Amino acid sequence: MSKVILITGGSSGIGKSIGTFLHQKGYVVYGTSRNPNQVKDSVFQLLELDVRDVNSIKNAISELIQKEGKLDVVINNAGVGITGPLEEIPTQEIKNNFETNFFGPIEVIKAVLPQMRSQKSGLIINITSIAGYMGLPYRSVYSASKGALELITEAIRMEVKSFGIQLTNVAPGDFATNIASGRYHAPLNDESSYEIPYGNTLKMMDEHVDSGSNPNEMAFAIHKIIETSKPNVHYKVGSFMQRFSVVLKRILPDKMYEKMLMRHYKL
Repeated sequence: MSKVILITGGSSGIGKSIGTFLHQKGYVVYGTSRNPNQVKDSVFQLLELDVRDVNSIKNAISELIQKEGKLDVVINNAGVGITGPLEEIPTQEIKNNFETNFFGPIEVIKAVLPQMRSQKSGLIINITSIAGYMGLPYRSVYSASKGALELITEAIRMEVKSFGIQLTNVAPGDFATNIASGRYHAPLNDESSYEIPYGNTLKMMDEHVDSGSNPNEMAFAIHKIIETSKPNVHYKVGSFMQRFSVVLKRILPDKMYEKMLMRHYKL
C-alpha cells in the first residue's frame, strides 16, 4: 500500500512543491490550509487546518485517519517569517511567530503520535531553517523559533524511538517562494536608530529569496528521506555556502563567526 503523507502548509511554496512531487510519485498525499476552498490548483487533497488551533489540528488528523486508516509520514512545513530589530518588534508578533513556527508543530506531533505508536511506525519531518543554526541580525525571532524546533526534535526523537517512530529535521536555505510576502516586517521608521542597517538587511534578505533555489530541490530531498530506512537527525538543503555556514559555526571561534556575519550583512 502507498504511504499516507500529511503536509502542513501545503497550499503554496515549499509545501506545495513537496506535495505535488510526492503525489506524482504515487504517495497518498494530504496537504493543509487554513482556507482550502480558496485553493483551486492543488493536485492533492487539502484539509482545513490552522496550526495555531489545537482543535483544528485534531479534527484534520482525525478526518485523515478515518479516511485512510493510517498515517505514515507527517511533514511539519507550515511556518512564517518575521524580521525587524528585536527592540521594535511588538511582543505579540513574537508570540504569534512562535505559535506558528514552534508550538504549532509541537501540537501536530502530539496529535499524530498515538496513531503512529499504535502502528509501531511513522516518520515526522520538521522543516526548520538554516537560519535556526545561528542568530541572524534582524531575524532574531525567526532564528530562535526555528532553532527551538531543531532542538526539541532531537529530544523527541529519543523519546519515541522505541515505538518505531522516527523524527528528523530538514533545514532549507533560501528558496524562490512567496515567504517574503507572508512575513511580519517591523516597519522601517525614519526616526529609528536602526533605519539604515535594517533597511539594507531587509533588502538583502528579499534579494536572496528572489534569487533562491528551486523549491523542487526540497521535494527531492524529502522524497529521499522518506525512502531512507534510518533517517539522520539533521539535513540541510540549499546552496553550498548556506550549508557550509553551519559547518563554519561549529569550527570558528564565536567572535570570528560573528565578525563574518556582520561583514556579510554590512553592519
